[in-house]
Amino acid sequence: MELQSKKSSISKLTLGGILVTLGVVYGDIGTSPLYVMKSVLFGNGGIQTVSEDFILGTLSLVFWTLTILTSIKYVFITLKADNNGEGGIFSLFTLVRSRARWLILPAMIGGSALLADGMLTPAVTVTSAVEGLKLLPVFHNLFGDDQKNIVILVIFIICLLFFIQHIGTDFIGRLFGPIMFLWFCSLAFFGIINLAENPFLLRALSPHYAIKTLFSEDNKLGFFILGSIFLCSTGAEALYSDLGHVGRKNIYFTWPFVKVCLLLNYFGQGAWILSAKNSPAFALTEDINPFYQMIPNSMLIYGIIISTLAAIIASQALISGSFTLVSEAIKLNLFPRLHTIYPSPLKGQLYIPAINRILWIVCIGIVLYFQSSEKMESAYGLAITVTMLMTTILLYNYMLKKKTPIILATIMLVFFMSFEISFFIANIVKFFHGGFVAIIIAASILFVMYLWDRAHIIRMRYQEYVPIEKYLDQLSQLRHDPEVPKYASNLVCLSKCPNPKEIERKILYFLFDKRPKKADVYWFVDVIVTDEPYQAEYTIEKFNTDHIIKIQLKLGFRIDQNLNVFLRQISTELVKNKEIEPQSNTYSIIPNRKLGDFRFVFIQEILSHETSLSAWDSFVLNTKLFIQKFTASPSNWFGLDTSDVYIEKVPMIIGHSNRVVLKRVDGKTDKK
Repeated sequence: MELQSKKSSISKLTLGGILVTLGVVYGDIGTSPLYVMKSVLFGNGGIQTVSEDFILGTLSLVFWTLTILTSIKYVFITLKADNNGEGGIFSLFTLVRSRARWLILPAMIGGSALLADGMLTPAVTVTSAVEGLKLLPVFHNLFGDDQKNIVILVIFIICLLFFIQHIGTDFIGRLFGPIMFLWFCSLAFFGIINLAENPFLLRALSPHYAIKTLFSEDNKLGFFILGSIFLCSTGAEALYSDLGHVGRKNIYFTWPFVKVCLLLNYFGQGAWILSAKNSPAFALTEDINPFYQMIPNSMLIYGIIISTLAAIIASQALISGSFTLVSEAIKLNLFPRLHTIYPSPLKGQLYIPAINRILWIVCIGIVLYFQSSEKMESAYGLAITVTMLMTTILLYNYMLKKKTPIILATIMLVFFMSFEISFFIANIVKFFHGGFVAIIIAASILFVMYLWDRAHIIRMRYQEYVPIEKYLDQLSQLRHDPEVPKYASNLVCLSKCPNPKEIERKILYFLFDKRPKKADVYWFVDVIVTDEPYQAEYTIEKFNTDHIIKIQLKLGFRIDQNLNVFLRQISTELVKNKEIEPQSNTYSIIPNRKLGDFRFVFIQEILSHETSLSAWDSFVLNTKLFIQKFTASPSNWFGLDTSDVYIEKVPMIIGHSNRVVLKRVDGKTDKK
């Protein structure tokens, strides 16, 4: 009920919700004016090469890209594919995974590409913002044109940004919305004062200018100009990913405002370019950024400050989004379990130290490798086109699942994929100019996801389950055996058996054959991750006893698996309902304590030499087991740091064992 009330309050259209939406959702797409037109000029050979038709075509391409990919696909269509109010590629996957097993592939590819793109974004946005300092005479006189000074400052800001993650961003979050509102108003203002000098550029709203420019001689890149144009929509996926944080109504209300502000700025930059292209002052300047040049000199310092703040907010939103994305992948068994911290009571606020360190190292490496924003922009955008393509595939299956006429669903698929494939092909050229960095990162993440998914399939294929009812008598006899010392009052074994009446054979082997484990109550707990993001339910099977209990915890893929807390609640309820007997506690500082100690057992598998698998499957399992050594322990993951936890290592024999059978040969004495 509490989660439901939270979700309903988030979905309401309120001033607070609007400000939060501006601060959380639009950071990436909102900072695109810092580098889109700059990238277009850089790719076309500089400001001297542009014509009015070229600028009209560029602005038209920007307008229709934002309209088709962001407004139509994400705002009007994809936002409706919510999973109980939650969005994002993994939420969409959970809605359609029952249709076909292969749909996990676009989910993994899209998720890994989105994470890779998130590693590039802080480097690109912060560098683009800080480079505006080179236009200040004071900065130029002190430091000159040496790009190394910019790089040092960018690295300092990025280090500070990642350092504050562990203390939570709640105290900063209150400022995000108002700052981003000021940022978008500033974008509109700077755009209007420049567009007022050439209002005829509004002709670019006609799509024929966009089509004409793709085949114009003025366009030196031809079709590949779409690689730069696509940068204006790189944050579109965040509108869907952050749906659960802000609600659909707040996005519907704020997107028109954001889009108008962005377009006014783009058109203002176009107007400035046309007014300055014949100026001798810019004839020999290579790294012109129209965004900063269009700002009046008296407001340049303000422009740099607000741009840097917006870049930091955009980076923060992507870092937090990466934590959420990885957390969802872990719950879906697509990623190693990693230590997770919750520094804020706010929903969705989490911190994964390992991911934070990886993001920090990669971002610093990207800044040091590329040095300037122009080179970073050459690598930017390639990965996110892959995510958009994968989202379209999943969205198509979602529409079919919702009984949408196949003709309409197919039209949607062909229409959006034709645009996204065009952008993907246009971005392919970036591979040799730095795009390989994003692809290598995405491929590495995808490989880990594949390992985890494939290893799970292999294990489930050969997992052996047995009915608990066959062993009820043995468990009862063991429970009362006076010759066996008590192992624990409550012995909890974590299981992975979907059948409520069955359990893995290895657990019973641990209880009976490896020194019998005597306990007052035996608890077998299954944690089942469901498609509903915030489901928190449980079912119980007692087998007509009060000492053998099989629990199935049904937790949504966004719920923290705090096993200790949940089991204490369940056991207390069972005692209260007189379904199990209270346990005497002679020694305790807790008054009227109804239950004794709990001991948690995890069966940790080690691949046996007797296993007979293909070379590839053996490599997959061994690699996963190796990676697991460096990830969160079961006690840490399930919130059992202060509990009594025992980890039992057992050999994992999968496939057909090529075991050699010895033949007995009786000794014979030689007769002479």
